[in-house]
Amino acid sequence: MEKDLAIAALGALAQGTRLDVFRLLVRHEPDGMAAGDIARQLDVPQNTMSSHLSILARAGLVRSERHSRSIIYRADLDGLRTLTLFLVKDCCAGSPELCAPLIAELAPCC
Repeated sequence: MEKDLAIAALGALAQGTRLDVFRLLVRHEPDGMAAGDIARQLDVPQNTMSSHLSILARAGLVRSERHSRSIIYRADLDGLRTLTLFLVKDCCAGSPELCAPLIAELAPCC
């Protein structure tokens, strides 16, 4: 991952509603959610939600798929994995035992 993409992804998540959207979509994997359902659940106007979802999509954190009249959004877990690996790539200056607690913490959720 290039630094500019990492900055875009972190910037997208640095806003409260977008962080809530991303976490909601992660909880609804693998089925995803319709844009209107996301907006209702988070009590955000649909046009505002559309903007937030576009920013997350451009940052590589969500993907969308049209199902008849609805657009279903899903967390892009590959994008999250790429971002996470970029952040910890040089972790612990070559001492993997220092990273073990981080890896152990991530393992149960994945």
